[in-house]
Amino acid sequence: MAKREIKSVGVVVKPNHAEAWKTACELSAWLESHGIALIGRPHEQIERFNGGNCEINTADTEKFQNQADLIVVLGGDGTMISTARLTGDREILVLGINYGSLGYLTEFRIEEMFAALEAILEDRYEIDRRVMLDAEHWRGDEKLSSGRVLNDVVINKAVLARVIEIEVSLNDLFVNSFRADGLIVATPTGSTAYSLSAGGPIVYPSMNALVLTPICPFTLTNRPIIMPDDAEIELKLNNENEGVVLTLDGQIGYQMQPHDRVVIRKSRTSFNLVQPPNRNYFDVLRNKLKWGR
Repeated sequence: MAKREIKSVGVVVKPNHAEAWKTACELSAWLESHGIALIGRPHEQIERFNGGNCEINTADTEKFQNQADLIVVLGGDGTMISTARLTGDREILVLGINYGSLGYLTEFRIEEMFAALEAILEDRYEIDRRVMLDAEHWRGDEKLSSGRVLNDVVINKAVLARVIEIEVSLNDLFVNSFRADGLIVATPTGSTAYSLSAGGPIVYPSMNALVLTPICPFTLTNRPIIMPDDAEIELKLNNENEGVVLTLDGQIGYQMQPHDRVVIRKSRTSFNLVQPPNRNYFDVLRNKLKWGR
């Protein structure tokens, strides 16, 4: 495979985090010294913070999608998940720098950042390719919205809503009508998020699989199901119920009405995480889930 040339780097900074912004300034100076263009964070508002001594201009999502060869994420897993919506249809490298304990996605420590960047420029790195999903919200023949997720697509009831009924189809084949508080369709990356807390399994990140996890099902025999990730999944809200919400990665939400449909397909683009050479997925699991403690 040909060496990937890094000409432009985008930076996404955790909101209202002074230390992350100080690191962004250091990153800006390092990139300039290496002749690499910096694309500013994709936010409309410019934050004011203490301790920074540089100016990083903002950029829109389109600029990230069209110009960035590498995105450096300074923050936690939540910041990383929001970055998944910035990659468009290009196979952009993503380097996650964590603040605090290791994250599921942001696996590099702050002190490892510049060594990781050097390794990327010298083509000495491994890529952890994560599946993403494209979700469409339909009402009759009208597509109301669409979005991309790295973790999960969730249909959930509001606090006071009754048990909801969601009809599930796989490649136009009827699977089941789940009566539950909600339903989660999770990628292997998302298997350690909401799906895990709802009783779903942990799926190794490279598996070509999705997890369908009912939330507090009315029938206890309704258990999580592992499905192929190349299938088209359709979720249909059957019963009359107010306060049902569709959420994408827990960050974007849409109100649903009876008979609304959600169509989910595997995205053509993967989320390409630069992988630390000195850690593996099980190191993260042991750390985050406190195995053996």
